[in-house]
Amino acid sequence: MKIEGGEKRADLIRQIIDAEIPVAGHIGLTPQSVNVMGGYKVQGKSLNGIEQLMRDAVALDRAGVASLYLEGIPREVAAMITAEVSAPTIGIGAGPDCDGQVLVFHDILNLTFGPPAKFVRRYGDAAALITGAVQAFRADVRSQQYPSDEESYHLPKETRAGLDTVLARKLAMGR
Repeated sequence: MKIEGGEKRADLIRQIIDAEIPVAGHIGLTPQSVNVMGGYKVQGKSLNGIEQLMRDAVALDRAGVASLYLEGIPREVAAMITAEVSAPTIGIGAGPDCDGQVLVFHDILNLTFGPPAKFVRRYGDAAALITGAVQAFRADVRSQQYPSDEESYHLPKETRAGLDTVLARKLAMGR
């Protein structure tokens, strides 16, 4: 389970870990609290911010987290936290000095709206692929090229012959 927040979540995390449920801590830019933080902003850029991140990291490490996500913090601060705690640190916008790295799948493949965060490296452009496919589908539907006869289901020959007979009878009767 991943839980965002530092010192104020340490007791909760300890209780969950005592219930034998592994917990990954998450500090720095915490997406579930992004509106309280005033948007997607780098955290820990002031001395007070750095001190708070260090307290948060140590508190979660002492609570027994299995790993610690460090998001949207300066590289130097992530390096200090990584050196200070025993839990492996996973960076997302925290520089290369963490024990591991993660990127959101949608960021990797460009499946997001708007410009990416500074730390995002795109490894593919699924948005262009999807947009092209949807535009081609739309064009084929509008030009009545989709679905084709080969892409349509047909009645069995016997059923079609019987239906033709019924329709011919109805037409002859004036219906």
